[in-house]
Parts: sequence; structure tokens; C-alpha cells
Amino acid sequence: MKRILIIGASGFIGNALYKELNSYFDTYGTYHTDNTFFEKNQKFFQYDMELEDISILLDNLKPTIIITALRGNFNSQLDAHQRIIQWIQKHKCRLVFISSANVFDSFSNYPSYEYDKTLSDSVFGRFKIKIENTLLRLPAHKYVIARVPMIFGSTTPRVQELKTLHDLRAPIEVFPNVIINATSISKLTLQIHYIINRNKKGIFHLGSTDLIYHLDLVKEICDALQLDDPVFKQVYDSNNDRYLAVLPKDNKLPKNLQITTQQVINSVIAK
Repeated sequence: MKRILIIGASGFIGNALYKELNSYFDTYGTYHTDNTFFEKNQKFFQYDMELEDISILLDNLKPTIIITALRGNFNSQLDAHQRIIQWIQKHKCRLVFISSANVFDSFSNYPSYEYDKTLSDSVFGRFKIKIENTLLRLPAHKYVIARVPMIFGSTTPRVQELKTLHDLRAPIEVFPNVIINATSISKLTLQIHYIINRNKKGIFHLGSTDLIYHLDLVKEICDALQLDDPVFKQVYDSNNDRYLAVLPKDNKLPKNLQITTQQVINSVIAK
């Protein structure tokens, strides 16, 4: 049985992955902040990447798959990933790295595919690229790079933020000329499950198969949530349309694991 360690399992994505995978695999997770629920759960380990060496936990647990869904200080994350990568090189183990569409945020004229060159203007995007580039130097069977666009769903931080801003009558920032794709947290966890179960390798783009303007997507989500008369602050970061979308070309998942923009919108009201 595969033994999975999710580093960052108390965060939003990590915890959703833990809930999806725990029934099928020998699954463990790390959490950062003191939490009695996680302390009581024998499958969770407290880990502070700024103070501790992750190699100690890896030596004790001996996972066959590590998923990193960390948040926090970028330098500490880079150091943790370096140690994880050194560990997987010496052990029968591979890394599933949750990356981001932001590794392409410098490109604006077209959507990005799996093996396109990465280039980013943002600190976040450049940080993700650094980890990706280290992984790309490994044998392909040692890693999965899962590039993820904006994530929606009824319990997601983005949807909670929309509701909060609406309740406060505060403006919701939208980008009218940015063309994106998106996904739902429920579909993302199923996709990662499939990738692990089928021993897939390489780079995956886990966004919707179709594209939409950011403004239109947020408007439709507000409609689905029945948020009356939301206030939008339209932000134009260029005069022309620009893309921030990750589409699959080489590593396509089966039809039932693909998602459309309409399904992403529907996911915000799903129970």
C-alpha cells in the first residue's frame, strides 16, 4: 500500500487532499499551529519548517509519496523542498508538488501548456519556478508537477472572501481583460488521487478545459451564490486582453476527471 505524507495537511488544499486520500492509502499529514484535533490524530505530525529539518520525519515515516501543499515563508519553503528532494533521490519515493498557473504570469498572448517555458513577474510565480526547475533535473518518475489555477468550491477561501466582501459592501477586485481557467477543490482532489493511483509522472495542468474572463467568472459565481448587487472594482493591468490559463495538451486526464467553467461555477453551491 502506498504510504503518503502530505506536508501542509492542515491548510486548505492539503486538508482536502488528506480527506480524499485517507480512505484509500496509508495517509499522513503535517500541521504547523498547535491544534488539539490534529494532536489527537495519530496520522498527523506537528512540523515547523522554519525550525525543523523535514528529513527527520521522512526517515521515521518512510513515505513512498510526498505531497507538498505548504504555505508560509518562501525561503523556508525552498529549504524544505531542497531537503525533500535530496531525500527522494536516495529513497523509493516521489514528490507531488502543488504548483500554480502563476509560473506563466509573464506570458500574456496565449494560454500555457505543460512543457511551455515558465516565466513570471511575480515573487510567488518565481518561487514556484525555482522548485519546479529543481524537480525537472530529477528522473521523470520521481516527480509530478501539478499546476493549479484559481480554486473555487462552496468552502474555499476565495468563495468565503467573496461572501465577506459582499456582506461588508466592500469592492470585489476583478480583472476585466484577464482570460483565465479555474477548477473546483473537489475535482482537484480527484485528479491528484488518479495521478497517484495510476503512478503518473511529469507535469499536469489541472484547470478547466475552457476559458473565461476573470470578471465574468466572478460575476457568475456571485449570481450562483445569490449575492445581490455586488460592488466590483475593475483593475486594468494592461490595455489588451491577457491570458493566465493552464491547459493540458500532453498529459490529458480522462473525460470524467476534466472540468468545465460551468462546473466550477456550479461547485460553489454544491453541498
